Amino acid sequence: MESLFDSINVRDLLSAQDLSDPNSPLSAPDLRLLIQRLESHSLQIRSQVQSYLVSHREDFARLFSLCNDAVSQTREVSDDVTAILRLLSDRPIDAEVRDIVSEMKAKKEELKVKKELLGLVGTVVALNQRLESVREALKSGRFEFAAQGLKELKVALRIGEENDREPLVYGLLRKEWSQCFEEIQEVLMKFMEKAVRFDGDLNQVEVKYHLEVENVNGIQLHTVVEAMDVVGILEYGLAKVADLMIKYVITPFVNHGQPLSFLEELHQESALLKIVPSLDSKFEYLDGEFLYSGILLFIKFIYRSICFQKSSWMQCFGRLTWPRISELIISTFLSKVVPTDASKLPDFQKIIVCSSEFETALKELMYISASDDKDNRLSNFAENVEVHFAFKKKTEILAKARNLLLECDFSIPQEYTRDGSVWKSDETSVQSSSHVVDLLFLSERCLVSKAAKQLMELVHQTLQDVCLSSTRVALEFYHTARDAILLYEVVVPVKLERQLNGINHVAVLLHNDCLYLSQEIFGFAFEYRTDFPSSMKEHAVFVDLAPRFQLLAEEILQRQVHLVIYNLKEAIDGADGFQNTHQMKQFESAKFSIDQVVFILEKVHIIWEPLLLPSTYRRSMCTVLESVFSRIARDILLLDDIAAEETLQLQRLIYLMLENLLSLFESLAPGEQNLHEFSAESLEDFIPSLRKIRKLSELLDMPLKSITASWENKELLSCGFTITEVEDFIKAIFTDSPLRKDCLWRIQNPSF
Repeated sequence: MESLFDSINVRDLLSAQDLSDPNSPLSAPDLRLLIQRLESHSLQIRSQVQSYLVSHREDFARLFSLCNDAVSQTREVSDDVTAILRLLSDRPIDAEVRDIVSEMKAKKEELKVKKELLGLVGTVVALNQRLESVREALKSGRFEFAAQGLKELKVALRIGEENDREPLVYGLLRKEWSQCFEEIQEVLMKFMEKAVRFDGDLNQVEVKYHLEVENVNGIQLHTVVEAMDVVGILEYGLAKVADLMIKYVITPFVNHGQPLSFLEELHQESALLKIVPSLDSKFEYLDGEFLYSGILLFIKFIYRSICFQKSSWMQCFGRLTWPRISELIISTFLSKVVPTDASKLPDFQKIIVCSSEFETALKELMYISASDDKDNRLSNFAENVEVHFAFKKKTEILAKARNLLLECDFSIPQEYTRDGSVWKSDETSVQSSSHVVDLLFLSERCLVSKAAKQLMELVHQTLQDVCLSSTRVALEFYHTARDAILLYEVVVPVKLERQLNGINHVAVLLHNDCLYLSQEIFGFAFEYRTDFPSSMKEHAVFVDLAPRFQLLAEEILQRQVHLVIYNLKEAIDGADGFQNTHQMKQFESAKFSIDQVVFILEKVHIIWEPLLLPSTYRRSMCTVLESVFSRIARDILLLDDIAAEETLQLQRLIYLMLENLLSLFESLAPGEQNLHEFSAESLEDFIPSLRKIRKLSELLDMPLKSITASWENKELLSCGFTITEVEDFIKAIFTDSPLRKDCLWRIQNPSF
């Protein structure tokens, strides 16, 4: 039967010899032969199939029967499925199943929650029982058990990690824990108070090892300290002890006028530390060895009696006391033995060594940290003695400078104020006078306050120390010199504010002080810079200070000038514009104003001339006179109607004023010249309005044609008159006439 399914090769059915060539075409006979042979082969296959079916008839019958049974079973299954579907569609059992499943799930969740609640209740009960056991332990004196319980409960209750979503009962338990914590803290603090007692009468400290408080007896001090450590209140518990130790032991020991020493007594139940006078009453804390040994004995007492040689407890006590003890040693001992002279700095080395050895001993006792350099407070201070020496010197210098400025009354002897030639002459020695100084860059002498001269002497001395000191000390001294100079700017103007608001000697003296200070500051660089330490030469400058004092000097001077001008203005205002001076009352009023002007100017002359430098005096006085003469000339020229008698009275007032100011004019002559040698023209060059007011006095008594001629030859113009002033003046004095019109036309048209 397998041969039926073999493949048939068409070429095997042909016999042509040329079929060996696959590319050769078939002839018609070959095709007919091929068809016949295929038909014959088909008949053979058909015959074989029929024979096979006949021989296997029973097998095929069983196969067909089996297929028929499978089809029947499939139909039955289809009918069953159809019935089930019909049943489900008539009654929704799937919804019932879903409800049952949901109910089972809810019951499981409820069971889980109840189990969790049951666990929570168990935890709460256990925590509450532990809290009760802590309370019971606290009442019975079992502090170690109570402290350990509180520590564990702190973790269990997550103290400090509160959450809003937590059960309310946790808040109540935390509250209970806090109450227990406060109770144990209060009880432990009572035991500490009983354990360490200070007796001021006997000057001793007693530490008891066996304690009793409120019917709780037999408690060991070690147990109390251990409990405080476990609970986390060791630092709080030792803080009061530390404060009392500082107050009653360390402070008296360090501050006592005579050296003291400690005497330690150890007993089975207690330990005593007594403060007793030193056997050698003449001994002093010169090198710190005796002081350090006494404090070390005190620290060892604490190490054995209170901290029980436990490092963590000792470190805690050290953190509470060492900053204050070290500060006390520095302020009462080390700072006082800092050398006041640079030559004594090597002698301080022994104190440096003692301080270092003392701190090493404290590290061995674990009182201070061996790794933290910040705890080496005494060594750091002692090793920086140069800085402390410079700081101490700086404090002394600035205090001295401040006292100079505050104690000085800025007064000067009367012989200097009456006649400036007394101190300006070469006969007066600058060294012998406390007020006369030479100005370095002006080649003149100046009268200054005693405070300014002494301040500058102090600054010079400080700068000399800069040249002789090390770089660190020199830098501090350099800043000290600057600060001392700046003290004048800060202190004096505030101290003398009232005097600066008036016209007096003090204000002028302050001007001279500032001028003198600026000159000296300019000279510092030439005098000291070359001798400064090399690292400071480029950075140490004073030139920035000099302009400040120059500006302050000019500000004070200008303030005086403005005050004088203001007073003169008020005096001139009293003349009411010099109107109607032909009337006796008005003339007297104007004359009084002129007398007031002369009086003020003479007062200023008396104050300024002896004190100010000649050039400064001349410049300032000329400024004042210029304002006076220009104001009087302007007021007279503003008069719109001047009677004939009025011109004479105005002329008289001008002559009177100029005559009374002759001594003032003479003081303005430069050098040794007097007023006759110092021509009027020269004086008028400094005071242009003087020329104008003198010419105005002439115009008041001059004919109209002469006035016109003076304008035409530009004489009036050179005196400072304007064309408007000349025209108004002519109109005010002369009545309207053809001559006046002609003169006014000639003035207005000079080209014709």
